[in-house]
Amino acid sequence: MIKRTADGLGTQLRRLLELLDGELEQIYRKDHPFYTPRFTPVMKALSTEKHLTIKAIAERSSVSHSAASQTVAKLSHHGLVELDHDTDRRERKVTLSDDGRALLPWLETRWDATTQAADELDQELSHPLSAILAEAILRLEERGFAERIQSHVSEMEKIA
Repeated sequence: MIKRTADGLGTQLRRLLELLDGELEQIYRKDHPFYTPRFTPVMKALSTEKHLTIKAIAERSSVSHSAASQTVAKLSHHGLVELDHDTDRRERKVTLSDDGRALLPWLETRWDATTQAADELDQELSHPLSAILAEAILRLEERGFAERIQSHVSEMEKIA
């Protein structure tokens, strides 16, 4: 794909995600029409623990609390997880249902294949995409994009 002058960083990232997640979703949906890549971080977190709170899922899967909560609700709707309140009813415990546990071997095969495909892509690039993404996330966590933009706006307004 040729970069067009209008293709800013956000446009490129959305296109990359479309190429990655869009095609992965097709693979998932071939056998399980309801399953989307969005479910994977939560399912992976729950695959290693008997039960977790929404907060713990968010922390382990690097998604926001809101995103984890919404994903858990969708997983519950599809019968892959069960929700239970703790004794003081402040936090919900999330557990894989029998259907969720039964789906794990199928998912783990696809997760492993996805990792291998990502490693293959990394080998084909001049710099591994996984390393660049990790570095970009780290730098943006240190100094946010809004702060970076504002500093340039301020400079431009001084010159104008």
